Amino acid sequence: MKLVSKSIDRDGKGSVSLIPENTEDMWHTYNLICEGNFVSASTIRKVQTESATGSSNSYRVRTTLTICVEGIDFDTQACVLRLKGRNVEENKYVKMGAYHSCEITRNHKYTITKAKWDSIALERIDTACDPAQNADVAAVVMQEGIAYICLITANMTIDRAKIDQVIPRKRKGNVTQHEKGLTRFYDNIMQGILRHINFDIVKCIILASPGFVKDQFMDYLVQQAINTDNKLILENKGKFLLVHSSSGFKHSLKEVLADPAVMSRISETKAAGEVKALEAFYTILETDPLRAFYGKKHIHKANESQAIETLLISDKLFRCQDVNERKEYVELVESVRDSGGDVKIFSSLHVSGEQLEQLTGIAAILRFPIPELEDESDGESDSDADA
Repeated sequence: MKLVSKSIDRDGKGSVSLIPENTEDMWHTYNLICEGNFVSASTIRKVQTESATGSSNSYRVRTTLTICVEGIDFDTQACVLRLKGRNVEENKYVKMGAYHSCEITRNHKYTITKAKWDSIALERIDTACDPAQNADVAAVVMQEGIAYICLITANMTIDRAKIDQVIPRKRKGNVTQHEKGLTRFYDNIMQGILRHINFDIVKCIILASPGFVKDQFMDYLVQQAINTDNKLILENKGKFLLVHSSSGFKHSLKEVLADPAVMSRISETKAAGEVKALEAFYTILETDPLRAFYGKKHIHKANESQAIETLLISDKLFRCQDVNERKEYVELVESVRDSGGDVKIFSSLHVSGEQLEQLTGIAAILRFPIPELEDESDGESDSDADA
């Protein structure tokens, strides 16, 4: 993300101009814009004119509009953010108060104006504009006949390709068709890796499968690279890491990222940090349940006692339409940090974030046990999960 300008006063009021440069930046933009914000962006408007003879003519013009956002839609496949709202600034082509939609896309500048920039939003801008955030990981999860190629960034798991192919079964005395099918399957995965993985950015490529599929594929990949003198594969051979998974489907990424061998390779990425925090929470929930709680009511009670060691919170909670509710979560995060606690903000598009959402989107590991919390029912858990 490129920061063009930033003008925020002491009270938190002001505007920030940004240019999203990749998919990750578009996700940050989605989390920065809230209903009620003013957003200025370039858009195309259809204009109709009528001549003196009564004939009408229509043409399209590009203009910069500022709208008060009333609706937000993020298309993750097209990587486009669609905003709708009323025009709030005089414009040659659009009347004041008229409804209009704007699209925010990569490499196009936009400006957000807020009455109050809170610490979570400002922190996200700092994160998005930090080049060191590109410590990305790629994963290929496979079993015979099916494979998923994914990119695991600090904030989301992006599906890049799905390879689904029928492989003939082995027949007694004739395995030729099976081997040909397997070769085609491995070749499709290799082409997918070359097409979708940027070896200049990716530090680690995880190959995961049940059984020996990953090992056989790695042997095929290296042999093909030698035969075709593919220097890209040969020079980056050390980035491939083979690990076991229970299946070749995307959901097995959670267990893959929790593997100690994988953790040591990607320990510097936030994706690994989230998984590690969630694993620690589940472990403490089993071994020392009075130090692990989830649900809004329980977390607030624990925070009143300054007992929170690690707060796990989904970024989905900061996108709630209720301004006061968002403010409540922001103040909770600030309070935990002020008392020396660690805060992990999970992306709802990441595998670990999806797991946290099943626990209402908010959980905490405590410094010390609080037995009285166990006796209280968290009546707000259901509503938290839908926030």
